[in-house]
Amino acid sequence: MSYLVDTNILLRSIQENHPMHESSVQAVRKLLAQEETLCIVPQNLIEFWVVATRPLEVNGLGLSVADALQELEQMKTFFVLLPDTALIFSAWETLISKYKIIDKPSHDARLVAAMTVHNMTHLLTFNINDFKRFSEIIAIDPRDI
Repeated sequence: MSYLVDTNILLRSIQENHPMHESSVQAVRKLLAQEETLCIVPQNLIEFWVVATRPLEVNGLGLSVADALQELEQMKTFFVLLPDTALIFSAWETLISKYKIIDKPSHDARLVAAMTVHNMTHLLTFNINDFKRFSEIIAIDPRDI
């Protein structure tokens, strides 16, 4: 089975002092040991970049450009990077219309759209509640792995 790895998992995985760090790392290890395929999409990397390079005082990680680029490169070799396609936008439009989505949840809908286009049903995320509305996928908390 394939899992899309949500951006919050990527972020917590590199934050060794974060309370969710160990859960992130252990879930990824367990899924890989079970020979599951762990995937990311370009949106994950963009969202990661935004938080990773944002200053600490405004809830970011405060990484330098060089360090953030190094993290991106590691993620692209560790996880399967699925491509963006024109179909994702069409799927996103369908989802925002179907679920009447406005504001920030539009980003979540785009991840779900990418999942549906790539025939994925499982999302590894700490934000289970953000994805409950989507009947197309199953959101799994890493602490439940």
